[in-house]
Parts: sequence; C-alpha cells; structure tokens
Amino acid sequence: MKIPKFLIALVVVGALVLGGCTTPQASTSSDSTATAVEAKTTATTATTTETATQTTSVSQNNSEIPLMNDLPQLEGKATVVMTVKGSPITIEVDGTNAPISAGNFVDLVQRGVYNGLSFHRVVRSPQPFVVQGGDPQSKDTNFPANRLGSGGFIDKNTGSERRIPLEIKPKGSDAPIYGKTFQEARISQPPLLTHKLGAVAMARSQMPNSASSQFYFALADLEFLDGSYAVFGYVTDGMDIVDKIQQGDRIDDAKVTQGAENLKNGGK
Repeated sequence: MKIPKFLIALVVVGALVLGGCTTPQASTSSDSTATAVEAKTTATTATTTETATQTTSVSQNNSEIPLMNDLPQLEGKATVVMTVKGSPITIEVDGTNAPISAGNFVDLVQRGVYNGLSFHRVVRSPQPFVVQGGDPQSKDTNFPANRLGSGGFIDKNTGSERRIPLEIKPKGSDAPIYGKTFQEARISQPPLLTHKLGAVAMARSQMPNSASSQFYFALADLEFLDGSYAVFGYVTDGMDIVDKIQQGDRIDDAKVTQGAENLKNGGK
C-alpha cells in the first residue's frame, strides 16, 4: 500500500525532533545551525517541472540579507565528481538558476571541506527520501553520531559559520527569490529546479537563511519539498552509487572537474 506523502512528512519531522536538531541562533558561531531537511506538512502544493536554463544573476532587490553579495557565486554551470567508497557520483551544479547555493557548494568542494565527511542521515523507509551529509563535525570519527546534523562550515577568515540565504527561482522569473519559502512569499508557480529523483539541495533548519555546508540527495521525486528548499543541481551519473549509501559512509573526496572558472568570490 502506498503511504500518503503527508504521512511521510510527519515521520520525517518526528525523526528530526528525536535526532536532537535545534533552532539556529544568529548571535554567535558556537550556536550551530541544525541543517537537517525538515519536510513541512504544509508544503504540498508545488508541482514537478523540468529544469530550465534561463540566465540570471543575484537580484539587487535583496539588500535586506546582509553581505549576500560577498558570498561565493557560480555564474553558469560546473561539474563536481564526488567519490564514495571508491565509486564516483557526478553532479551538475546549476549556478545559472541558483548562483549562491551552487557557488557555496563549489567553493566548499574546492576548499576540500567535504573530503572525509560522513553521510549522517539516510532515510529510505517508509519510502525513499534523502541521503544527507556535509556536517564538518563528522570528520572527527569520535564525534557522537547522535549530535551530527548541527554543524556548518566555519570560515577561518571570519571565525564564524557561513550561512547562505534560501534561494529558489520561480518558473518564469528572471531571478531567484531569497530568504522566503514560496508559501511565505505567496508564490503559486513551481520552481525551475525541482526535487525530482537525483536532485541535490541545501539542507537547513526551520530558519530560511540557515543553510551552510550540509546537502542532500533526493532518493525519489519529492515535489512536496519544492518551494521550501533550495535545489542547486542534479546527479547526472552514479545514482546507483547514491542508492547504496548507508548511514556512516564517508566521502572519499570531491573535485570540480569542469566549470571552476565560473566561481566568483571563492576562497583559496
């Protein structure tokens, strides 16, 4: 019997509460961001659509988000090859339609942040959902597994956690919207980058602008997340490897194989 999606959402939210995820605090870097995917039962109205390739840039109408223009941005596309247990997963990263989310990911790949990190959350029951990783705390093999999911990338230049705004581009729009879900922004059309099978997206807490380094692979079409979480790319090869990832498996390494020149404001 097929389980309704709203019940899956309830199970996911329950798992997050039991996992000890906390609401992020913006005051200090010691207050770690709980960057786990939280499927809201209300986010069920968006529909699946194909990815578009319309050129855009970061909107100038988002000055209310501090230092947004200083964040890494990807102007165009890039290819990232992530190796897990010796097998490659190829990801096409879409900076055309998600410049900040894509730029953040590519910048972290180039910094080597993901090398050696584990996938701390894998949900395949009652139906395939996500494989999530990218918590820098997981590099320490002695770090308690039940506390993973609360960490983000600490920029050594600033000494604080880098957080990026929620970034979703509506279909038919010239630029993404920032800092709001589609429901909050009262946008009825679907996003250009949808949660279809193989989507790669930023994990975050309930706060829209709390994403940092954690990401997830969609193990199925998850249209009920559309408009609430920022998709920035898709697995183009190696989805069979993603399907085999188990909780605790580690990323051997991740490399940008094409499009590195499209990264702006990246670290060294």
